[in-house]
Amino acid sequence: MSPQSRHPVSELYRRTAERAAEAVITSYSTSFGLATKLLGCSHRQHIRNIYALVRIADEIVDGLAAEAGLAEVEQREMFEQFAAATHAALRSGISDNLIIHAFARTARSAGICAELIDPFFASMRTDLEPAVSGPGAEPDAGSRPDRGGGEDGRRDVRGFDAQAHADYVYGSAEVVGLMCLKVFLIDCDRTPAEVERLEHGARQLGAAFQNVNFLRDLADDHQRLGRSYLTSRDRLTEAEKAAWVATIRQQLAASHDAIAGLPKDARTAVRCAGALFTALNDRIAATPVEDLYRHRVRVPNAVKARLAAQALMTTAREGRE
Repeated sequence: MSPQSRHPVSELYRRTAERAAEAVITSYSTSFGLATKLLGCSHRQHIRNIYALVRIADEIVDGLAAEAGLAEVEQREMFEQFAAATHAALRSGISDNLIIHAFARTARSAGICAELIDPFFASMRTDLEPAVSGPGAEPDAGSRPDRGGGEDGRRDVRGFDAQAHADYVYGSAEVVGLMCLKVFLIDCDRTPAEVERLEHGARQLGAAFQNVNFLRDLADDHQRLGRSYLTSRDRLTEAEKAAWVATIRQQLAASHDAIAGLPKDARTAVRCAGALFTALNDRIAATPVEDLYRHRVRVPNAVKARLAAQALMTTAREGRE
């Protein structure tokens, strides 16, 4: 009797959870969805599972709970229940939440533990802090409300200084890169020096992705969410935008240097993702900052397909590991 037939209920539940995770990445990100399809079969579902958990947590703090009419205290309660359920699933290996169940399977297989998960949830909690100012307001250090005073009556915008930004990006993006690296290195032998180099590349890539997203989403973050992740002030200047574009290019270059150390069946996907965000960053560089506060810059699907093909060809030319 096969293991699957011995455990029909748990196997069906696992497959259902994995399909739910795949649906999340398909619905929310064409870029990551495309890159993930280029992963080897041993990694593909695990990365989808990580993305799904991260995305759902992000949705909770980015308006899902608020749009449902929950008060701020109820929004925090919903988020804390999600975080607690994740930790419980890591201990037990099971959850009644399909997305958490899929993630727990991946985390337990790859050795993803609280050292990476806790900073992620800490950054998400930052997004639940109200961006308000006035008498008696006490924002956390580094995260400063800046009353925009706009004639449109929009909400106050909370800015992030350099340290607050670094802390937020580490928890919201760099640790996600490290989670993915844990998956890529399952059953792979690497020296401590090689692992250190790969971890640096994973963190740089995660930071680059997040910073590109901040630039791309200036309009939504500013107008709907009242956040200014890239400056401690209300709005980003053209000079500040140019500086962030340059920083992102450096981060992408640093991450590219580590790709050769990945298993071959992970390289194409990582190359593709890096190329997609490089293309997006280049388009942002050519867009005036005031336009970024009005609309979202995108990479056309035809360009994405071309970049994916180039990543495939580059990896195909490399020797087998």
